[in-house]
Amino acid sequence: MVNNQMKEAEKNLLHVYNRFPIALDHGEGVYLYDMNGKKYLDFAAGIAVCGLGYSNQELKDALKAQIDKLCHTSNLYFHESCGEAAKKLNQISGMDRVFFTNSGTEAVEGALKSARKYAYTKQSGRYEIIAMENSFHGRSVGAVSVTGTEQYRTPFEPLLPGVKFAEYNNLDSVKALVSDKTCAVILEPLQGEGGIYPATQKFMEGIRAICDKNDILMICDEIQCGMGRTGYPFAWQEYGVKPDIMTMAKAIGNGIPVGAFAMTEEVAEFSMKAGDHGSTYGGNPLACTAVKTVIDIFEREHIVDHVKEVGAYLETRLNELAEKYEFITERRGKGLIQGIELEKPAGDVVKRAQEEGLLIITAKGNTIRFVPPLIITEEQIDEMIEKLERAVTA
Repeated sequence: MVNNQMKEAEKNLLHVYNRFPIALDHGEGVYLYDMNGKKYLDFAAGIAVCGLGYSNQELKDALKAQIDKLCHTSNLYFHESCGEAAKKLNQISGMDRVFFTNSGTEAVEGALKSARKYAYTKQSGRYEIIAMENSFHGRSVGAVSVTGTEQYRTPFEPLLPGVKFAEYNNLDSVKALVSDKTCAVILEPLQGEGGIYPATQKFMEGIRAICDKNDILMICDEIQCGMGRTGYPFAWQEYGVKPDIMTMAKAIGNGIPVGAFAMTEEVAEFSMKAGDHGSTYGGNPLACTAVKTVIDIFEREHIVDHVKEVGAYLETRLNELAEKYEFITERRGKGLIQGIELEKPAGDVVKRAQEEGLLIITAKGNTIRFVPPLIITEEQIDEMIEKLERAVTA
């Protein structure tokens, strides 16, 4: 019955997703249940979205209460939840001004526009952007233009002009691309989709120095690696290297569609003005209620400290697995965004894991990506390892 429903639904949907043959029904904590009642331990979290897991009662109550009041006004009017969410987000992100969007891709678009408007306002004539090879920033034309993987770009060319690609973690590669037309450098402090590659301390500090020396803006894409996932509120904070603009989404709303781009006061002064950018639904009361409630829970429950603790345990267990099996060639990551690279097809392992009641996803190459809800426990990590070991050795 379920399979027939899925097939019928697919007839009406544009086929752009390679969906797994699972029809999910509900979730509780770090577990998901399909329409047949099968239970899955979730180490994907909706691709790093559901940091608080599923069915968090406080978040549900806050959203229900907001639905009863107001879901949408347009941004021609002020509403309390937007102001509260912005203040809380700036406090934990270290930024000064924030603009709410509906997704991470839209946040990247806003960041790129802000960088070019900054250069335009300063009358520098700059427009070029240096991005990183192996990166991923979204699916819109602008976001694809700065995504450093050819398979995402080629079918949609010509794309945004003036984009150059440097080698990640190679400062000389970046320096070689800087010109008097460069207005920004965009990078992920930890590349997620690209295979779980953290930036080195030297690279982050070097990018900041290059930008400071040449009056170039540094943009950090924190959409996947931010909001506590690396063991810090946002990944750049571990390095002590503050960007001029940063993007965020995914876990800031715990499943409610919301993103944001934020910036320093100086960038705000010289970039976006009234009418330069907008979003009909961005920053709506429901989304902002999700953001402010998620932040409140994170702070009260010390989620970031918890990630440091259980993230270290996950690293240890994955390292043990890598030492045990030669076909696991490397473990990479920080906190609760981890990856193991395999010498066998990662996609096959994902399918076998589903049979074991474990949801995991891949990243570039033969990399298994682990991005569980941030409330995961050591006991549940042990449960995952047991299921994963059976999947990788089947």
